[in-house]
Amino acid sequence: MDILVVGGGGREHAIIKSIKKSPLCKKIYCLPGNGGIQKDAECVDINVKDIESIKDFAVSKKIDFAVVAPDDPLVMGAVDVIEDAGIPCFGPRKNAAVIEGSKVFSKWLMQKYDIPTAKHAIFENVEDAISYIDRINSYPIVIKADGLALGKGVIIAENFDEAKKATEDIMLRGAFGESGKKVVIEEYLTGPEVSVLAFTDGKTIIPMVSSMDHKRALDGDRGLNTGGMGTIAPNPYFTKEIADECMHKIFLRTMNAMNREGRTFKGCLYFGLMLTEKGPKVIEYNCRFGDPEAQVVLPLLKSDLLKIMIAVSKGELSESLVRFSEGSACCVILASGGYPAHYEKGRKISFGDIKESDDLVIYHSGTKAGADDVLYTNGGRVLGVTAVGNSLFQAVRKAYDSVDKISFDGCFYRHDIGKKALESISVKE
Repeated sequence: MDILVVGGGGREHAIIKSIKKSPLCKKIYCLPGNGGIQKDAECVDINVKDIESIKDFAVSKKIDFAVVAPDDPLVMGAVDVIEDAGIPCFGPRKNAAVIEGSKVFSKWLMQKYDIPTAKHAIFENVEDAISYIDRINSYPIVIKADGLALGKGVIIAENFDEAKKATEDIMLRGAFGESGKKVVIEEYLTGPEVSVLAFTDGKTIIPMVSSMDHKRALDGDRGLNTGGMGTIAPNPYFTKEIADECMHKIFLRTMNAMNREGRTFKGCLYFGLMLTEKGPKVIEYNCRFGDPEAQVVLPLLKSDLLKIMIAVSKGELSESLVRFSEGSACCVILASGGYPAHYEKGRKISFGDIKESDDLVIYHSGTKAGADDVLYTNGGRVLGVTAVGNSLFQAVRKAYDSVDKISFDGCFYRHDIGKKALESISVKE
């Protein structure tokens, strides 16, 4: 089969490397891809939001199967356009991708179908929003822009002045553009965070191995929020008992709720969870693989990813298709100095004497190939170094041993990816 993958980051690289293992896979095209991906797929410079051009390319190349990975094209309806052109596709259609595209919709869905989440209120008027914040007088408080905002549309305010400014920035000053016309204001939840990706065809839902993201830029969970500075899998806080509770109260209820609303979800549904003292609650949904969660989950997948994706698109997903290894994985992100704020591009990357293997993979998020075939930085998050081991300790150590061999001007990374998880395992033992 000739496969098309839409996207150009570390998540897409992880998907491509996994699909490449399938005996069904003949050739992979990636739009637009990046400097590292081009070693595993033919990259074509078409923007992920240029849906008509993506469709025209897929038709011209007689693509057998497509995968739409990023949030923007999914929410814009890329799957609808590709499928309507006669090409089977992995990913939710536009009316289902709204579960990520609108936080107002997802909160409404959870409230209607009794899916555990934070107490919240929805506002279209800035004065009403600020009045509500003043009235409840409980801090920290969370303010979320309704739509997509490159993962930055959530602000945690520590007091009234911060909350008022954040609300005005979003609703009046257009900090997140059209995404901020409505806001969700919700209580601040505490507890361990867990990411769970799940395959679903609308009839069956199969959770993948759980993971733990590290969002803050600096060690000790300090610094600005980022798209993710590293991940580990599985997440030791996500016990079998909690997983069973989530299956009945969250995963199945969400799948069934979307069906009842006439918005059947087929693809990868991401559950961002908080394990509170009152039980697991949904912080957010995503309508696609997380990044960098995909970079630790997919290396642990023993099954054929392409076969699973085809089964999902056909509505034929079954438990027997999905198997994960018993091992652990750790991904450490190498970022450009200044990320997630201002950073420079075009820094030459040296990989030392690293040799990739089944247990050590370098995923490219923001790289560009030069004329000399040398790779240069081309984004905030540049590389994801993922190691697999029999234990989490082994995976973490192996990942950092390799990270230390990579260098480029301004490179920085967190030194404590997996530390909290290892401490949790130590306490249990």
